[in-house]
Amino acid sequence: MTPPAEFAALNHTGREIQGTTEKKAGGILARVDGVATGHPIIEVKGLRTQFGEQVIHNNLDLDVLAGEVLGVVGGSGSGKSVLLRTIIGLNQPTAGSIAVFGENTAHLSEAAWRRLQARWGVLFQGGALFSSLTVGQNVQVPMKEHTALPPALMNELTALKVELVGLPPEAYGKVPSELSGGMRKRAGLARALALDPEILFLDEPTAGLDPIGAAAFDQLIRSLQRSLGLTVFMVTHDLDSLATICDRIAVLVDKRIKVGTMAEFLQDDHPWIREYFHGPRGRAARHEST
Repeated sequence: MTPPAEFAALNHTGREIQGTTEKKAGGILARVDGVATGHPIIEVKGLRTQFGEQVIHNNLDLDVLAGEVLGVVGGSGSGKSVLLRTIIGLNQPTAGSIAVFGENTAHLSEAAWRRLQARWGVLFQGGALFSSLTVGQNVQVPMKEHTALPPALMNELTALKVELVGLPPEAYGKVPSELSGGMRKRAGLARALALDPEILFLDEPTAGLDPIGAAAFDQLIRSLQRSLGLTVFMVTHDLDSLATICDRIAVLVDKRIKVGTMAEFLQDDHPWIREYFHGPRGRAARHEST
C-alpha cells in the first residue's frame, strides 16, 4: 500500500475536471542557443531543510521554468527526493519560501493549498500504486477525490490515460503484482496524469529499469511533455536521462543547488560534479546523446 503521506499527496494530484475556472500558467518555454528561457513556475528561495540536527538544504535557491524538463541530481543523501517532497508539501521547510504559480505555499488557506496542489501530478519511486487496486482503479483515485464524473465517463477517461502512457488495454484490469516494473511505473504515470496537471513531478522514474526500458520511458516523458505542455521536475540518477531529455540540470552539492546545462557542468571544477559528469557513465551518456 502507498504510505499515508504519499496518499495525501495523491488525493491532491491533478486539475479538477469539472467546474474549474483556473487557467494554465502563461508563457511558453523558449530556447536561445539551446538554453531554456522562460518565466519561473516554481520559485524556491533561501530554503533550509533540517531533520533534528541534520541539515539537508541550507540557503538553497531554485527556479523551475515553465515548460522545461529539469533534471535534479546529486550524491546519495544530498536531498534530491527531500527537495521534491518539500516543494509538494510533504515536508515542512525550516526556513525560506516556496512559490508555485506565483503563490507562496506557506501563506495559503487549506482550500487554496488544495487548489494549488490540484495543478500538479506526482510519480513516486516505484510507482507507489495501491496493491489491492487494479490499474484502472488506481488511476481513478484522484478522479473520485476531485470530480463527480459519472462512472461511464470516468472509465472512458481512465482507459485514455492508460493508453496515453503506452500500456496495453488488458493492463487496465490487472493489479500491480501482475505487472512488470516498467508497467507499474507507467501505471503510476497514468495516475499522475489523471486530471491533466500542469506540472509533473517524477522521483527516479527510470530506477530499476533495464537500459531499453529506461530509454523508452525517457522518450515517453519527453513526448508527453511536448504534447501536453507540461513542466517536468525530475529527480534522477540516470545520466542518459539528463543527456537526452532534460533542458537544464540542477545539481545538489554542499546543501545548495547549481543549475546549468550539460555543457556548462562539463566545465565545472567542483570535485563531485567533475567526477559525476566525467566518469565512465558520463562519457557513455554524452556519446549516446550525440
